[in-house]
Amino acid sequence: MIEIRFHGRGGQGAVTSAELMAQTAVGSGKYAQAFPSFGPERRGAPVTAFLRISDQPIRVREKIYNPDVVVVLDPSVMNVTKVDAGLKDSGVLIINSAHPAGALRQQYGFKWKITTIDALSIALEVLKVPITNTVMMGALSKVMGVATPDDVREPLQNRFGPALAPKNQEAFERAYANAKMEA
Repeated sequence: MIEIRFHGRGGQGAVTSAELMAQTAVGSGKYAQAFPSFGPERRGAPVTAFLRISDQPIRVREKIYNPDVVVVLDPSVMNVTKVDAGLKDSGVLIINSAHPAGALRQQYGFKWKITTIDALSIALEVLKVPITNTVMMGALSKVMGVATPDDVREPLQNRFGPALAPKNQEAFERAYANAKMEA
């Protein structure tokens, strides 16, 4: 089982990312579970979402305290939340940032492998809005091998419809091709 925790801000699509990745996994014959964790927050407040993907039925029904992967949709949450809390020793951070991994490691003291993608630039260019969810899904899929661009086509179509699905597909594919993984 792979356990993934998403950190973002309300309105950026962290919850949608987890849900779409779960739908993609189920469509590929796997088991998946996605759920958010938030209270009476408002747009822009920190939000956490969780995703589990497995080849076997998933019996656990609690928050993910020791994720394999942490996906950061908005780098500003790293200033108010310890996004790497509980991350497994072999864990991976996937961060929306134009800065190189080394700079993030130095600034925040991260000890894990880091993948960066300038998701905001891609979202603004392709989607014309600062919503980075499908971009970050592409980076996550590249790093963890949880989905291919073809795998997400139907879930994106179902979620966004014929007008927005092609743009979200393009955003996913751009990230899938351009995420910068540390060696």
